Amino acid sequence: MRQKKSEDRVDRYISQFKEGYFSPLSLQARLTEEVGELAREVNHRYGEKPKKSSEKDKALEEELGDVLFVLTCFANSLNMDLSEAFERSMSKIETRDRDRWTRKEGEKENE
Repeated sequence: MRQKKSEDRVDRYISQFKEGYFSPLSLQARLTEEVGELAREVNHRYGEKPKKSSEKDKALEEELGDVLFVLTCFANSLNMDLSEAFERSMSKIETRDRDRWTRKEGEKENE
């Protein structure tokens, strides 16, 4: 799976440093920080708070990438398979939310 390649790439990068992965608490703090930066960018782009003229434009894609990197570090540091966690979540959501929303005309339920 593609995500597993991402997990391996992050692990190769982190493994070259003596410090290795940060502690779970530090990674949670970093994840919160990155999600905050993403929220700020979304607010600037779609919300009522435009950027100051002196602020640099950051791409949403870059902020999402930062969130994914830290999330992958978090999973790797705990020896968790992010791909498997995603699959379990999707199975739960596809079952729980099967009839929650109105399907587009002609769309059949994913099986």
